[in-house]
Amino acid sequence: MSVKGKNKSLPKLKSDREAEAFLSDVDLTEYDFSEFKPMNFEFEAKSARINMRVPENLLYRIKQAADDKKIPYTRYIRQLLEAALKKER
Repeated sequence: MSVKGKNKSLPKLKSDREAEAFLSDVDLTEYDFSEFKPMNFEFEAKSARINMRVPENLLYRIKQAADDKKIPYTRYIRQLLEAALKKER
């Protein structure tokens, strides 16, 4: 669904260089961004390590959920931990 006056679809860009060239020559107000979803980026360095034993079935379910989200399972575990801590506050 496009917003009135904003009906152009964004092209598929294969590199940062292509994206930079596209953005330098385009008026983004002509494009429809209604399908975009927020995305979280990880900027903080991972400097600490943990080792945890969990039931095999739990790890399998975690890996499945991470695969559904198309992210590494360790990142998914980190997101779950961050969300749980945020919820407690």
